Amino acid sequence: MIYYTGDIHGSKLEIVTFCMRFQPTKDDTIIILGDVGANYFGNERDAQLKAEFAKLEPTIFCIHGNHEIRPWNIPTYKTKEWHGGTVWYEEEYPNILFAKDGEIYDIEGTKHLVIGGAYSVDKFYRLSRGYGWWEDEQPSEEIKRYVEQQIKEKEFDVILSHTCPFKYEPIETFLPGIDQSTVDTSTEEWLDKIEEMVDYKAWYCGHWHINKRIDKIHFLFHGFETNQDLELYE
Repeated sequence: MIYYTGDIHGSKLEIVTFCMRFQPTKDDTIIILGDVGANYFGNERDAQLKAEFAKLEPTIFCIHGNHEIRPWNIPTYKTKEWHGGTVWYEEEYPNILFAKDGEIYDIEGTKHLVIGGAYSVDKFYRLSRGYGWWEDEQPSEEIKRYVEQQIKEKEFDVILSHTCPFKYEPIETFLPGIDQSTVDTSTEEWLDKIEEMVDYKAWYCGHWHINKRIDKIHFLFHGFETNQDLELYE
């Protein structure tokens, strides 16, 4: 079984509680759609979350968000092939995997294209207080070219991203006090172009802290969906 859910921002509670209730096995996969928070502080707080997840049976498959360091910038991460694509992992926590943007992963017969990253509207707040912020939070031009090459050459069923195409932005979630004219929407605008170029069964994203569905776009936050739910939409 594949389980999809949204941002957890370093909190183990929902994932651990979910596993206690539904008892997923080592053959199952929980996909977290960015802002996992396992690589945010760069210290023992990260290790504590990873240690808790390492006790769980299922694979924890993580998409890159905008509140975490990319694994390639952390010396303890290595790469390997997993379900047809490259992932980053740490030997100490082998069931926690981080996706590579643009890769296509065949999980239980469903092919998932991954496109991580987003702009942080809290960027200046974090910088002013010495909190973590990283310049490579959004997809680079190299990543974008790789994604565009992949969608031209390969087939897939589902898109997994952190943010959403611009046309689907849930404006009801915009934070008060943020001047939207200062927000960099280049990633969302690029995803608009990608969305118009491809055919897909479902698109799952996090980032917006809302549970909502518009057309084939599934926004997830505290909620969980499964690949069995996906079959209902076909």
